[in-house]
Amino acid sequence: MAQKIKSNGKQRSLKRTADEKEETTSQKLFSHIFECCNILRGPINQDEYKSYVTPVLFFKRLSDVYDEEMQEALEVSGGDEEYAAFPENHRFVIPKGCHWKDVRAVSTDVGLAIAAAMNGIERANPDTLNGVFSSFDDATWTDKSKLSDERLKNLVEHMSGIRVGNHDYPADIMGDAYEFLIKKFADLSKKNAGEFYTPRSVVRLMIRLLSPEPGETVYDPAAGTGGMLIEAIQHMKGDRRTYGRIYGQEKNLATSAIARMNLFLHGARDFQVTQGDTLRSPNYLESGKLKTFDCVIANPPFSLKNWGAEQFASDNFGRNMWGSLSDSNGDCAWLQHMIKSMDEEKGRCAVVLPQGVLFRGGQDGEVRKRLILSDKLECVITLAGGIFYSTGVSACILLLNNSKETDHKGKICLIDASKMYTPQRAQNLLSDENVKEIYSFYKAYENVTERSKIVTIKEIKDKGYTLAVNNYIEKKKEEMIAPSEIRKQYYEALEEVCRAEERMSRLLENGGYVH
Repeated sequence: MAQKIKSNGKQRSLKRTADEKEETTSQKLFSHIFECCNILRGPINQDEYKSYVTPVLFFKRLSDVYDEEMQEALEVSGGDEEYAAFPENHRFVIPKGCHWKDVRAVSTDVGLAIAAAMNGIERANPDTLNGVFSSFDDATWTDKSKLSDERLKNLVEHMSGIRVGNHDYPADIMGDAYEFLIKKFADLSKKNAGEFYTPRSVVRLMIRLLSPEPGETVYDPAAGTGGMLIEAIQHMKGDRRTYGRIYGQEKNLATSAIARMNLFLHGARDFQVTQGDTLRSPNYLESGKLKTFDCVIANPPFSLKNWGAEQFASDNFGRNMWGSLSDSNGDCAWLQHMIKSMDEEKGRCAVVLPQGVLFRGGQDGEVRKRLILSDKLECVITLAGGIFYSTGVSACILLLNNSKETDHKGKICLIDASKMYTPQRAQNLLSDENVKEIYSFYKAYENVTERSKIVTIKEIKDKGYTLAVNNYIEKKKEEMIAPSEIRKQYYEALEEVCRAEERMSRLLENGGYVH
């Protein structure tokens, strides 16, 4: 009888999902989740929202997915609950007393129950979920002076109002809603938003440029919240051959946890996102050397200071192959790390950096010269200002390829996309049409006035190895007008103004408005 009730419950859930499919959107789901922030508003600052809402959402998602797997196992086994609870039937373990429904049943010491459940889930899944909750160490669930039982009970009940399992929301809708949430957190925390969130349209453009194929490895050494890895997986349509071939490293502990949650909520499987300082201590090694990947992609923090230049100068992994660098700017350190992480035969790399790397002198200039002479650089795209959060710095995308097409060898495609954007009130935006337009210039790989220029390494050498795009791209020829014609047009316009003033004066006099 209990089995029948459970089965009917699932049928009702699936029917509700099907009936509401048309009106169920990522935005609607986001709105429900973001209401958690309003419940927390007051005792919790807006900068802290992500430390509470993110783990609560993930906790609820884990519980709902576990229930779905339990139900599927019950149906297969004819209602055998012991069989359904076997770890083999689940992607993760939820220990006794650590399920969402256990926390929902608590009316006192709710914060303690939440913290205990999250800790229990982490301990039970050391290989896959270690740190996903505890990384948010600024969340004070058990501080009743900050979060009362009533407020936390309201939070739990609000999230209990929806199911967020795989059967309720497909991974793409769930993932998109979470992307909205991450973007909102970035809006609320401008200070570090640029490192926390890369505009999705920029990510989409970079993935199109790299074009990862199922079976290839993808690596982001500055993974942030995982958006680039997710876009790569979606580009490959979640093919099973992506399993075990997605890698990321992120320095910030809480952000690395968000990245893992983000990937999970998007339906990713068997990926690795680890925490650590990539420039000082890269996590992915093979036989004492850097592990290499087919596709390397990142938006590292711009012009990072105190990044470890002294240690990098005698780097054990040979990432300083193009010279020593200043500790006041880590841009070229990130670039060299990513180049060293590319597969020697077919590796590709797409990286966002400030446009200063295209023309700065000194040590950065030497790295740029060596990059150009290596013939790994395939394309440079300068982007419009105001696209990235919390920085007025104009950015560019560098696309590198260890296996250039024959026609591309000895050449670099320079694209000026500074005017290819869609103005918005708060910040500029790359629309889907903008992305398509920029990508089309790369695919065409030809000269287009005011848009793109194919330059040879010799031409760049002759200009002192600068990659400042405006130094190369041809401008439209402005029509020259003779000074005599300009004077003629000026006096004709002046005469017309005088005639208009005379007409206006007569009309005012005839109407009795002036005397």
